[in-house]
Amino acid sequence: MTALKAVTAPPARRRMVTVAALAAAAGIALTGCSAGQHTQTSSQAAAINGNHASVGDIALRNVHIVYPEATAEHAKGGKAVIALSIINSSETVTDELTSVSTDLGQIKITGPAGDTKFVLKPQQTVVVGPAAAKPAAADDHHAAPTTTVAPTTTSAAPTSAAGDTPSIDPAKNPATIEITTLATDIVPGLTYNVTFNFKDAGTVQVAVPVDAAAVERVENEKSGPAPAGAGGH
Repeated sequence: MTALKAVTAPPARRRMVTVAALAAAAGIALTGCSAGQHTQTSSQAAAINGNHASVGDIALRNVHIVYPEATAEHAKGGKAVIALSIINSSETVTDELTSVSTDLGQIKITGPAGDTKFVLKPQQTVVVGPAAAKPAAADDHHAAPTTTVAPTTTSAAPTSAAGDTPSIDPAKNPATIEITTLATDIVPGLTYNVTFNFKDAGTVQVAVPVDAAAVERVENEKSGPAPAGAGGH
């Protein structure tokens, strides 16, 4: 019995040593993976989401005030742009956004495709956002791009008459809602009450948040770039 124990004891110890070695190797692997993990969060976007509201057959989605290219635009006396999607879920009734009001200042409304009336046809989704003339101006800084946008308004009209959904190309020529002559500074991250009035559906008030600027991640000796060759998993 004593001799048998002497023979079988070393394999047991060898198994224990093997398990310990595997555990140590796993720990090293996990450490290697986490070493480059911070490279995946080097840029952080603002966590501000738009608000939502509904009244009758009208739904407002992702309602927010767009963060301006120049922060001075949101100072008192400046301007601000409201962005959202407006959905008319009715299958038969055409509605119209007649006005928008807020204590922030006066509001100028332009309908889809530059129309003076903000009409919402049945089963139509209208995207509201910054004026689409801006991308065209990036290619040519003269007055010509403004003339180029006009045909888009003309071509959008027949599509609307056909009753298709959506009736316009939102990327080319969205509707616009602009607050002018701001009565106070607009602060990113806060919300401001805005009232939307529809001809058929009625009135709804929305607490509209302001986009926050994109934040660059601050790096130091602890959170700086990973060493060469260290990648994320």
